[in-house]
Amino acid sequence: MVQSVELVLDEAAEAEIRRQWRMLAEAGMHSPTPPHRPHISAAVAREIWPRLDRTLAALPFEPLPIRLGGLLIFGARHPILVRLVVPTEDLLTMQRRIAAVVDACPGVPANMCPDAWTPHVTLARRVRPEHWPAAIDAVAAERDFAATVVGIRRWDGDRRIEWPIAPGGGDHS
Repeated sequence: MVQSVELVLDEAAEAEIRRQWRMLAEAGMHSPTPPHRPHISAAVAREIWPRLDRTLAALPFEPLPIRLGGLLIFGARHPILVRLVVPTEDLLTMQRRIAAVVDACPGVPANMCPDAWTPHVTLARRVRPEHWPAAIDAVAAERDFAATVVGIRRWDGDRRIEWPIAPGGGDHS
């Protein structure tokens, strides 16, 4: 399936994204629900070798202020609605370091390579084109907002479990 290294947001940002998920669900969209947690995927692979957890944990980490910005739609076959994370040099550096650790793992998609990565938080999945107006209307009036990356976690989609890599990376569902 898929495994990932994810940047975890502060409680206020999580609450805001969860509120937007509820608004989209009320509009009939497929939005994540608990136990899913708002996050920014920094690296993805078909398998991330367990031995890399120690290397990931050794990377420098400090809470990182970010800004969640406008809406984007990714994909054609199974479009997803996302909120862009405004890229900063510090955010891009963090992702580059994580991607360098995961790079040799099998099944790393091209869009997760540092020069192709678009940082975002997923708001709704499988949004059919005829539902784009309703999905966008549900959250378009929402303003950009400040957030903080407070931790890094690993996610194993096969076993559906997560574990912390850096402070604040644990479960808050």
